Formats: sequence, C-alpha cells, structure tokens
Amino acid sequence: MIIPNNPFFADISTYSPKKSIPFYERVFRWKYYKKNNYYLAFLADIEVSGLYETPEKFKQMRMPHFWMTYIKVANLNTTIDKAKQLGGIIELSYEMIGFGKVALIRDPQGAGFTIYEGDQLKNNRTKNTKNTLIWNELHVSDITKIIPFYQGIFNWEIEKNQNEVYEVLNNKGEYIADILEIQNQYKGKYEYWVCTFGIENLATSKKLILENGGNLISKENNRMLFTDNSNEAFFYIKEV
Repeated sequence: MIIPNNPFFADISTYSPKKSIPFYERVFRWKYYKKNNYYLAFLADIEVSGLYETPEKFKQMRMPHFWMTYIKVANLNTTIDKAKQLGGIIELSYEMIGFGKVALIRDPQGAGFTIYEGDQLKNNRTKNTKNTLIWNELHVSDITKIIPFYQGIFNWEIEKNQNEVYEVLNNKGEYIADILEIQNQYKGKYEYWVCTFGIENLATSKKLILENGGNLISKENNRMLFTDNSNEAFFYIKEV
C-alpha cells in the first residue's frame, strides 16, 4: 500500500522515445514495453518508471525534456482545491477509466509535480535497490514562498537540518524528501523536483552515461547530477 502524500513514482517526458529509450536501457539496464502511447520500464520483472512522448502543443512551447515526480493522494479533487487556495497552478487534470485520476500542479514558484489518485500505478521508489528511483527532492530559490503550500496540501512537516537542507516528513513522521534552497546562478532560472536513481558504482555509471550522450552537471560527495542524451532531462545517481 502506498502512503498518501508520499512521492512514489517518476516518469520522463521526451521529444523522441526512440532516442531516449536506448539511453536509459543502457545506463540502468531497463527494458521498456509500450502500452497504448505510454512506455513502462522494467528491471527484470519489476516495474521501475515510465516514459512518454511530449505532446505536440508542449513541443511547440519548447518545454524541455524532464523527469516528473509523482505524489500519491487520497482525494485528487480535494488536493486540487487546496493547491488553488494556496497559490498553485493546475496545468491539467483528467481521469482515465481503469487507471485513476491525475493532475499536474505547479507550486507558487513554478515547480511542477503530478498527483495521482488510484491503485494502478505501483510504488516504484525503493530505499537502496540498484537502478531504481530512490529519492525525490525540490530545488527552489526561495523556500519561504513554498513551505505553506506544501504543508497545506500534503500535511507535511518541513524542518531545516544542520546542513541547511529542509527535510520533509509525512504525517507519520517519516522522512520522505528534501527541499534545497539554491540561488538561480547555480541552479538556473527554473524551480524543479529532481529524481535520484541508485546505482552500484559512480565511476562505472558515469562512464556509461557519457558514452551514451549524457552530460555531467555537478559532482557532490556521494552523488552526481547528469543530463541524459537530450541535454535537458536531468537526474542524480547515487551509490547504494
């Protein structure tokens, strides 16, 4: 069972699935299977993420390739109402028979995430499994503008630790995400949610990513930030 208000899934929007799929299959040993117009990635027989082609209207707007964080909710409409009241923007909302309800929301500083009500999407986030999603975090330029928003819609507690990182706790007191305040000169002009994927060895994965057209953005103590071969969709890798 997925705990409501927890990050639990991620997928990537790409202009060219034919180019993106081989990259991720080589880097993370995933295998993609197409269902309707959506691709599910598997690690052996375990579903680990999703992929879809960016809709044409967003291509015309030059929206970049990106990884999307999904957050489970108990009631999508109630969450949407709270988000509107607290300054969020609802980019889209829809229901698919046999799948569930989905909405794309932007917080008051513009970071986008998806909420999901239903039981068809599985919890694909693990704690320490190689080649899976292991963490989600939000990068913002001014945290004071978004704390009331996330506390209000998800009932999160947000506490600053000694390393100047804001830890996100769910209503059970479980540590589920981070928020980092980063100035635009370092993170760029956009606010965004970021996915971290577990890997066996940083040096080996770095070599694979670079050989397949990805680019290294930054290196931290125990993880690295890369773009994929689109040079736009970015993600962290971390040894587990």
